[in-house]
Amino acid sequence: MLPCTFASPGGQETILPLSLHMSLINPLAEEYARKFSSGEDPLVREVAEYTRAHHPDPQMLSGHLQGKFLEIFSKLLNPQSVLEIGTYTGYSALCIAEGLAENGKLHTIELREETASIARKNFNRSNHRDKIILHVGNALQIISELKETWDLVFIDADKMNYIAYYQAVIPRLRSGGVILADNVLFHGEVLEHPIKGKNAKAMQAFNEFVVMDNSVDRIMLTIRDGLFLIRKK
Repeated sequence: MLPCTFASPGGQETILPLSLHMSLINPLAEEYARKFSSGEDPLVREVAEYTRAHHPDPQMLSGHLQGKFLEIFSKLLNPQSVLEIGTYTGYSALCIAEGLAENGKLHTIELREETASIARKNFNRSNHRDKIILHVGNALQIISELKETWDLVFIDADKMNYIAYYQAVIPRLRSGGVILADNVLFHGEVLEHPIKGKNAKAMQAFNEFVVMDNSVDRIMLTIRDGLFLIRKK
């Protein structure tokens, strides 16, 4: 079995079997975890089934385990003001909305109108429809126009702009607020040495950027494709 090496933030190289970055999570372990986790909300499950059947990139869904994590984490935080960068078909927003405070709002941004129209239909079926505000267009521009103080930010959009998104939201994240950044392991490509793909390189750069930010505490979770939990001090 050929080895795969990667460098830690301290510069020390770690050697892993190549097969680990090809299949980050053992499918049997993932199925076992699903078995012992709460089920999906019926609407969320329908959104997932529709997306898998009709969208060309269904792998972009947060999925059952990550979606349930987002839901429970949101319920624990009980946020008043949430920003999601990357709506897709609305799956993750519906999960996060379950934990909103009574008068809370979730602002979610989708670049493409075609995809946003699907999400809008899904939101309109939700009991939280009045709490979800969907924006369509360039996320960096829209973020600059929103004058909220964020309790929770979920970043799950184009990888090349992760650092820019982080820099845009961190000044308006309250002390104790949390950023959740998805895909930080990027299909295991960040474990390769050298890292080849442009998106994997962008995620590696983002991960290294966060490590250098002394204003936050952080933990990288090996859920799905990697989820960075970042708490502002």
